[in-house]
Amino acid sequence: MSTTSTPQYAPPPRQIISRSKGTKLLIVCILAVLMSVPAGCVFLLLLDRTHRAEEVTREIGGLMGGPQTFLGPVITVPYTTPPKTEIDSQGNKTTTPSQTGQLVVFPVTGNAVATSKSEVRSRSLFRVPVYSTDLHFTARFDLSQVTAPANATLDWSRAQLISGASDSRGARKDIVAVVNGQPVTLAPAPEGAQNINTEGGNGQLDLFSSPLAALDTTKPHDITLDMSFTGAQKLGVLAYAKSSEVTLSGDWNSPSFGGGFLPATRAFHHDQQTPLMKGEQDLKSGFKATWSVPFIARGLPAVINLDSLSSLGKSELSVSFVEQTNPYKNVGRSLKYALLFVGLVFLTYFVFESTSKRELHPAQYILIGLAQITFYLLLLSLAERIGFDFAFLAAAGATVGLISVYAGMVFKSRLRGFAALVVFSLLYGMIYTLMRMEDYALLIGAVAAFVVIATVMVLTRNINWYGKDPDPA
Repeated sequence: MSTTSTPQYAPPPRQIISRSKGTKLLIVCILAVLMSVPAGCVFLLLLDRTHRAEEVTREIGGLMGGPQTFLGPVITVPYTTPPKTEIDSQGNKTTTPSQTGQLVVFPVTGNAVATSKSEVRSRSLFRVPVYSTDLHFTARFDLSQVTAPANATLDWSRAQLISGASDSRGARKDIVAVVNGQPVTLAPAPEGAQNINTEGGNGQLDLFSSPLAALDTTKPHDITLDMSFTGAQKLGVLAYAKSSEVTLSGDWNSPSFGGGFLPATRAFHHDQQTPLMKGEQDLKSGFKATWSVPFIARGLPAVINLDSLSSLGKSELSVSFVEQTNPYKNVGRSLKYALLFVGLVFLTYFVFESTSKRELHPAQYILIGLAQITFYLLLLSLAERIGFDFAFLAAAGATVGLISVYAGMVFKSRLRGFAALVVFSLLYGMIYTLMRMEDYALLIGAVAAFVVIATVMVLTRNINWYGKDPDPA
């Protein structure tokens, strides 16, 4: 008696691969999302380096005077209100003691010119832009229309000339004014410091003063004032007159104009990627901007109480000294697209896998993702030392070379390795383009993602995702 065994059915290897394509794509997508975890760790490291850079900026900037805002010449006049006696309904007398205060008289017209020279101070790997500036103020006062508050008396014999700066430690020379042809030197004011609402939050203004003896209120007075200060990051001038003209210029090639008003005219050095806007002029180097603030736009009366001086900060006219090659800003922008580019590389490998006889293990996808995350570590560490452009070239070259050679090895095909090199070079070239074209980054990224997805859909159109045999025709 003989026995026969029924042969076991063994599906062909290609059928096993075919059945796993749909599930494999889902796994690849999940792995791409999981790569956000190490990318988040790199982002935390970036925040730590950024925080350290800000600390160094504050330390060096504090020694140089920090962001400086200047107040041109104004006149303060003390006033006194007499005691006031009131009788209530029961016949009781209540006496209010006399009160004192200070009026601030703004000039009718004022012109300020500030010229700055910039340099970059470094501590370890961190760079801070600092500057020295010479300021020249002119002011014309008309005191004939100045009146005291109700029932108060002005004491012109104690009138003082006042100016101010954010940090007096930045002073490099004595502040000298010329009042009707007579030079006077300003000293720290008895009032000390004045809080003032400048751009970026509450600031403090150190006040300087000089007595104005025998001031004739019946005729106009012309006053000029000169300052020489150092500072860091920002230079600002308050609209200190009813009608103010301010001109800021310097040798820094990447200024950012701000404050309460935009400049009426501006000229600065443009790189080839930055188009000229309306009202802008191109300079070979440096910048120059002018503001014109009329009385009605400033939003303050010609005479205010000293306690209300803080509201003058809304009229600040300023320029910030921006570093175009800030490595932390550029690396942070590139990290925003980390998930997108990890996903695109994974899709490329999946297309190679789907159109070949080789199958990749999920662990291999994880290695590819970690190589891309390491790109950001390389970019951050190199950008601190050699600048963002060269750092990107080195980090991208190393990463593209690694994952392209890896593709050639795992698929055992030089052709696929070369195809991976071309695709990944274009991909990282797009990353660099996104970093350099900030205004068009979203548009370029969206279009590129659409094109890649469409390409993947076309290349995988014939894949049997379910792994089932097609129905016989």
